[in-house]
Amino acid sequence: MTLAEQYVAFMTILRKEIRRYLRIWTQTLLPSAITMSLYFVIFGSLIGSRIGDMGGFSYMQFVVPGLIMMAIVTNSYANVVSSFFGAKFNHSVEELLVSPTPNYVILMGYVIGGVTRGLLVAVVVTLVSLFFTRMQVHSYFVVVLIVLMTSTLFALAGFINAVFANSFDDISIVPTFVLTPLIYLGGVFYSMDLLPEFWANVSKLNPLVYVVNAFRYGVLGVSDVSLSFSLAMIAIFTVIAFAFSMHLLNSGKRLRQ
Repeated sequence: MTLAEQYVAFMTILRKEIRRYLRIWTQTLLPSAITMSLYFVIFGSLIGSRIGDMGGFSYMQFVVPGLIMMAIVTNSYANVVSSFFGAKFNHSVEELLVSPTPNYVILMGYVIGGVTRGLLVAVVVTLVSLFFTRMQVHSYFVVVLIVLMTSTLFALAGFINAVFANSFDDISIVPTFVLTPLIYLGGVFYSMDLLPEFWANVSKLNPLVYVVNAFRYGVLGVSDVSLSFSLAMIAIFTVIAFAFSMHLLNSGKRLRQ
């Protein structure tokens, strides 16, 4: 395929993905706004008033970056895993695989679709947070960079989950038993400085630690992990996920039936 034809194929997949989650916005966008509002009320207003300051900021200000990243992670992941598994389930993905469309174009179409949903949800949750606290941004460049890198990483993770899933029940196993614990143990609601040394070291294996702290640095200017190290770790995780996703597509295993 020529570059022009590849671009058309990419935009076709991307438009399909965007139209899919916008058509059911009450299921894809609205729940995040409601859920994050509850988090802001419970953890920020009620519990936060008793905790006091953390990291030199009010508890509400401290948790807002983590809650925004939580919404981005879950939505980027969910969009790709549900969409690609649906295509695999109804065998429409087989038509893509036998077409001249390069596999990397197929992958990027689904991944960027997940990224756009993550970005849209980030805007919605940020607007909701303004009703509860004053937002200050330390570095807009870092904020945008981390949002793009994070949504790409977890969109790729959702793609991998979709390939290995055998039923619709399987696509909920990883978010429930893997993604949710990683989020809650990733420093969303607390500073890593509060952990004993052993558990602080164990937490370094959690990619959400680098995501949350890098984004918190972009918003507040504080982080438990150096920004350069966080960026490097997110990039490494993303490269590994992309390489493995391409391997799955190129091999065709679990995709062609």
